[in-house]
Amino acid sequence: MIDHLLSRRAALLAAATVAAWAGSPARALLLAADSIASPAWLDALLARMTVEEKAGQLTLMAAAWAGSAATALNPPSGNASFDQQLAETRSGRLTGVFNGNGAEMAKRMQDVAVHQSRLKIPLIFAADVIHGFRTIFPVPLGEAASFEPDLAERTARAAAVEASAAGIDWTFAPMVDIARDARWGRGIEGAGEDILLGRRFAAARVRGFQGRSLTDDDSLMACAKHFAAYGAAESGLDYSSVDVSERTLREVYLPPFKSALDAGAVSVMAAFNEISGIPATANEWLLRGVLRDEWKFGGLVVSDYTGDEELIAHGFAADAREATRLAFLAGVDMSMQSGFYIRHLPDLVAKGDVPMARLDEAVRRVLQVKARLGLFDDPFRRIHPERERTRIRTRDSLALARESARRSVVMLRNQADLLPLPKSGRSIALIGPFADGQHDLNGTWCVYGDDRQACDLATGIQEKLGGSARLSVTQGCGVETSLAGGIEAAVAAARAADIVLLAIGESASMSGEAQARTSVTLPAPQQALAEAVAATGKPVVVLLRNGRAMALEGAVRDAPAILVTWFLGSETGRAVADILFGDYSPSGRLPVSFPIESGQEPYHYDHKPTGRPNPPGDAPQDYKAHFRGILNRALYPFGHGLTYGRIHYSDLSADPRMDWDGPLSVSATIANQGDRSVEEVVQLYIRDRAASITRPVRELKDFRKIRLAPRSSQVVRFTLRRSDLLFVGRALEPVVEPGTFDLWIAPSSEAEGVHGAFDLVR
Repeated sequence: MIDHLLSRRAALLAAATVAAWAGSPARALLLAADSIASPAWLDALLARMTVEEKAGQLTLMAAAWAGSAATALNPPSGNASFDQQLAETRSGRLTGVFNGNGAEMAKRMQDVAVHQSRLKIPLIFAADVIHGFRTIFPVPLGEAASFEPDLAERTARAAAVEASAAGIDWTFAPMVDIARDARWGRGIEGAGEDILLGRRFAAARVRGFQGRSLTDDDSLMACAKHFAAYGAAESGLDYSSVDVSERTLREVYLPPFKSALDAGAVSVMAAFNEISGIPATANEWLLRGVLRDEWKFGGLVVSDYTGDEELIAHGFAADAREATRLAFLAGVDMSMQSGFYIRHLPDLVAKGDVPMARLDEAVRRVLQVKARLGLFDDPFRRIHPERERTRIRTRDSLALARESARRSVVMLRNQADLLPLPKSGRSIALIGPFADGQHDLNGTWCVYGDDRQACDLATGIQEKLGGSARLSVTQGCGVETSLAGGIEAAVAAARAADIVLLAIGESASMSGEAQARTSVTLPAPQQALAEAVAATGKPVVVLLRNGRAMALEGAVRDAPAILVTWFLGSETGRAVADILFGDYSPSGRLPVSFPIESGQEPYHYDHKPTGRPNPPGDAPQDYKAHFRGILNRALYPFGHGLTYGRIHYSDLSADPRMDWDGPLSVSATIANQGDRSVEEVVQLYIRDRAASITRPVRELKDFRKIRLAPRSSQVVRFTLRRSDLLFVGRALEPVVEPGTFDLWIAPSSEAEGVHGAFDLVR
């Protein structure tokens, strides 16, 4: 009854506020214009604004009224209170807040903005909705392992439906940084090391977040981040310097951003890092030259959290006033969290250090974004407490979480067909720090999800076994600490069982922002646990929980079966159980290469050959390009993953000649010689044998996930065009050159599959 009264009261208040908004100055100006696209209403509104009100529209702050997770990730600066933020809203000094505490908070703030501020300009509410809102999906790197951009579009759509019901207009996602160094913790937020995979997932996530129209009440404005090359930080150290050539920027790090913008992304976030000595937050060549002039981007550029303030620590700006001027003139329209713009832009404009035209340009972009989100039409379109309850963790969203989780799991190894397990007859010991307990399930950057609502491994497996007593659960050790008697208990449990499931890996806090690692191996206590359990002689299935590529060692590397399970979110336990017991055949593929040793990082499959490549074979030769004692290749390469079938590639068909203006059709037969239905990710790679700029040893050009029934085959066809052979030439412009190209249709970036060649002829 109380909930009913509260929701009725909220609805009445919202209706009254909307009615009041209809008579506001900003609303009246909008209605007087022919359309939102018309500049007339913006010109009229800008003419009414003071310089301070304009600077306020460029000032975004962490919400003072926020949940504990949000506060830990983004603490409000200066211990700002909610009342203080209401006062800032009332005086027009705030454009919006991020990571706030739901629809009730947003309603109270928006009510002040449209009722009590002078111009009644609505606030915008943003949040880090990275891989789900209340229903949590696999971390983005894990979801990229599905090799299904359509799946990412569906999970982003589901996240938008939930988040928009809580009053959120704007998400700081997707992260589209290419990440080629496993030591860098933020690789967990992206799609891995490959450019094509990164481009396709960037576009898919933008489409999912933004939906059919930004004015819909279930849409979120996407924000492509971090512009640019954040993933190339030296030594994988977060926030560190980036020093790459312009060619590498244009070939590797910029394409996913362009794909995100082509898919309709309306905002871009500047990166923390410098590029060749100039911080991205003040990099005019990047923010104006590339983004505005070349790509014709008309949307909004926002700083990352205190990114403008950090220009001082970079040694690029002498003080706060100079940092404000440099960032703003370089092209950062909106300042996040530092408060620099509201404090310093009015004086900078008054003294002529910042042109009024530049200020109006940035404010115009912010107002246009708010208009595109429908906020001038109805500031409360996404603020509805009742809708917040009914859209959260629905049966459909949880079913999607389970589907996406199991599609993200990668089977690295399955000797003697140890998997899938029978559902009856064999006793199982589930051992390790992630064996049970509702912790470390959702992963990093999960502002609104709750591990306590997620299904852990023990629960999911026990449900699959029907409550059988055949499952024992033993912790064995902590994530990074030993437990008194832990290994002894684990060894006893292993000896008493027929098979061991070893649940090991990283905690959620070991990957993500500011979690760079010097060694991408298991913590020593877990490695010791694995060695002791393996010594019992019982068959071991490793269930690896991780947010990056890992260098596997000893008993973990040599385990008969290994599943990479990432951080899978709300339905973790049930999804893993689906795969363990054969209700779903693993179909994920690695979006990052697992190195043989940590010291190989940064490692990526599409590296250059060097002038002294090691000859084919397993033996390192002297004075060739390899580390001491190991070959320069992956333990498990990009694209690798097994199924419960037996997959065979044959019958490559490719014309030996590709005409300059004509397509080239290539195909291969993919057979499942096993007894189970499976899905296989068929991958097309090429290599340009000789070019005016050295080319990678392989480049992914297309991929397709196909379903194969038992004892069946399918011909998979790809089409190559001249545009697929482009590279950045000597003049830093896209070029294509005639010549000979190798091609592979293969199950991974280092597998032979079927191999042929063709000549591109002008």
